[in-house]
Amino acid sequence: MSRRVFVELSGEAPTLARAELEGAAEALQGAVAASGSEIAGLVAVELPDHQSPAGLARRLALARRLFVGGEGLEDQWKITRLPDGTTGGFRTLGHPSRAPTESAQLRGAVAAFKAAGGRVDLDRPDRRFWIVTGSGRPQLLEEVATVDRAAYRRRRMPGLPFQRPVALDPRLARAAMNLARIRPGETVVDPFVGTGALLAEAGLLGARTYGIDRSDEMVKGALRNLGFLGVPPEGLAVADGGDAPAGVPVAHWDAVVTDPPYGRSSSPGPESPDVVRRRVLAAWAERMPVGARAVVIAPAGSPPLDPPWERIEAIPVRVHRSLTREFSRYRRERSA
Repeated sequence: MSRRVFVELSGEAPTLARAELEGAAEALQGAVAASGSEIAGLVAVELPDHQSPAGLARRLALARRLFVGGEGLEDQWKITRLPDGTTGGFRTLGHPSRAPTESAQLRGAVAAFKAAGGRVDLDRPDRRFWIVTGSGRPQLLEEVATVDRAAYRRRRMPGLPFQRPVALDPRLARAAMNLARIRPGETVVDPFVGTGALLAEAGLLGARTYGIDRSDEMVKGALRNLGFLGVPPEGLAVADGGDAPAGVPVAHWDAVVTDPPYGRSSSPGPESPDVVRRRVLAAWAERMPVGARAVVIAPAGSPPLDPPWERIEAIPVRVHRSLTREFSRYRRERSA
């Protein structure tokens, strides 16, 4: 049985967050609901079953909470008593510190909950309820899953054994994997592996991961980081990014997801970063079937990949004051 949930995005990189949600929902065989289904800024998502909200929360990086509609909850509590000892927490979304007594809607929900035998516990409740305001009549929603944002903080560069001054934030790396619709068991390659941030998120999603870097130091460092995070790759090679890792017995590559180096200091040799990026990704297109996916993170304004890659979307994300990166999603088409 399908289930509709409402997702609270985090407010970081809003366009990327919405695109990440769409990709994550599709990876779970769900979909973002049609426009007009939102509730006060929450995004409605149709999922295939009642287990999927927890799975969606585990996938997302740029979101906070997932809710289900609480239509009829108060009426239900008037008819059926709650199991003995049930506790509930009641808050107002956007004002979580506001006391339940400060809102007429919350007062009514709390009264109905108590009348059904429930007890309010704002610290460790069995169930969490939120009043959502901002568009039309306030609605009571029940929280069914929470994004573990602390887990992404633990995977940031200061906590890893191999460190570099610049590295992709785990939240952005996870968003890239969700843009690519990565599913468990799929085969993902990063031909510019760096410190391993992208492969870490792919591995945590259950993918089979492979990486390439022309720096022996970076390959050894990425192996340390991936082992530390418990997601060692299936293969990691020191080579040009356009080369397939030697001896890798893979006949089908599902996706290439990468954050190529940029800037003069990152591209020794005669090729510019744009030329290297396009050459390497063209080589991988030749090894991938029609329908394979690519997500490439590059400086804003970089030229798109050449056919047979078709760019589906390009999302600019301001990384810091002077740098904007584009998260571009591609599909491998039939024509060259």
